[in-house]
Amino acid sequence: MTGTTTDSPVALITGGGSGIGAAVARRLLDAGHRVAVTGRTERRLSDFAAELGDPDRLLTITGNAADYDDVQEAVAVTLKEFGRIDTVVANAGSASHDSVAEGDPAKWTDMVLTNVLGPALLIRASIDALKATRGRIVLVGSVAGFVHTPGNIYGATKWAVTGLAENTRRQVTEWGVGVTLIAPGRVETPFWDGMGSLPPGTLLTADQIADSVVWAVRQPDGVDVNTVVVRPLGQPN
Repeated sequence: MTGTTTDSPVALITGGGSGIGAAVARRLLDAGHRVAVTGRTERRLSDFAAELGDPDRLLTITGNAADYDDVQEAVAVTLKEFGRIDTVVANAGSASHDSVAEGDPAKWTDMVLTNVLGPALLIRASIDALKATRGRIVLVGSVAGFVHTPGNIYGATKWAVTGLAENTRRQVTEWGVGVTLIAPGRVETPFWDGMGSLPPGTLLTADQIADSVVWAVRQPDGVDVNTVVVRPLGQPN
């Protein structure tokens, strides 16, 4: 799609074709932002764009969030089309839904690379553009990155994201770049597809998490909201 030439803010979202990423994209588009979303599946991205009416302010980019060449290309394409990047949202992630003592190691590599390496690659590829706009890095973590559960390798990857958020903040704050970790509890998204069913109890919606992301992005200049943990009422852990 052809980008607009306005000065409206620009966000780049990994894993933006469904779930939380797609909800964030919708909310930011509604708020007047220009938005680039990445994903591994071209069909999913094209379907998402079609659902929204193929707006000029939406750019879709096929690529793997855990591949540095793909991430660099996504940043370069976004800058070429929109001229700037004000926010990056490291949302792409997956879960093996198994345990360290009983799980299938063949499922772990992609999960660890996507969940841990992916956000770091996005930060590295976009930091110069974010310095120029004094922008914001948003990392989508999880309550599992704060609460230990038995054998949870996915949780270990999200603990890494929790650490990455603060480590990154301590470096980039001197450049005027903000860092926000959004850590959702249980959310009704395709995340649970591998489990065969949704977990019991009340779940948040992707739109509710997107509201938290947009709130963080739209803070006044000079305000750096760093950690937002969002659980549904009734979730004890």
